[in-house]
Amino acid sequence: MEKPVDLLTKVKNWIADTGKQLAIAIFIVLFLRTSIVEPYKIPSGSMIPTLFIGDHIFVNKFAYGFKVPLTELFLDNPIYVGQQSVPERGDVIVFRYPKDESINYIKRVVGLPGDIISIREKMLYVNDKRVDLAPLKDSHLEEGYENGDDKRLLSLYKEDLMGISHPVLYDMTNLLNSDYGPIEVPPGKLFCMGDNRDRSSDSRSWGFVPLENVKGKALFVWLNFFFQMENQFQFNFKVNRIGTVIH
Repeated sequence: MEKPVDLLTKVKNWIADTGKQLAIAIFIVLFLRTSIVEPYKIPSGSMIPTLFIGDHIFVNKFAYGFKVPLTELFLDNPIYVGQQSVPERGDVIVFRYPKDESINYIKRVVGLPGDIISIREKMLYVNDKRVDLAPLKDSHLEEGYENGDDKRLLSLYKEDLMGISHPVLYDMTNLLNSDYGPIEVPPGKLFCMGDNRDRSSDSRSWGFVPLENVKGKALFVWLNFFFQMENQFQFNFKVNRIGTVIH
């Protein structure tokens, strides 16, 4: 039989070794999540048809510069190794919502510092140049419409945002977002919009996104899974969303 002292020593050593391994694992996870890549879930339909409700995506955390690990957790603004770069027009970004920085939003960058943004009869203009739209028919993208949507009222287009092509969705019966601006994007700010143009709370309603609030660039969908218990049980799993690259 082992002496009690020897057994106690082994238990202490096991706890110490396990604690070290756990600490290393936690550091690696936090390092990856704050500086390399982080998963996010899409909870709303503001980015339909690009992103569906229930999409789980990966976000590139060093797309606009490498952040010193963990500074994003403990500081209001993360520290970059070098200078933070400005997102490109057309990028889909995750950022801290300016009105409540505890909440993450995801939108598309449509205006860079110095750009003049306006909307005329629902059409987007950047620096007084109309952004081209072309009718788009895509049954796969239509699968992302919210339950209860009348497809006859929705119009799917391909938007060419100064060389960046991506789908957008309009409700032509909704006149609330028909006209906006013109407004100039200030230095150090971005103008962001949802691709579901008539059902998105974005820069048109709450203002500009500070560059320091940008957390990263959306990469691809790795899973689509959604369920809710309100009113009636609803379950969705779209296997064909897995691997969808976000443009």
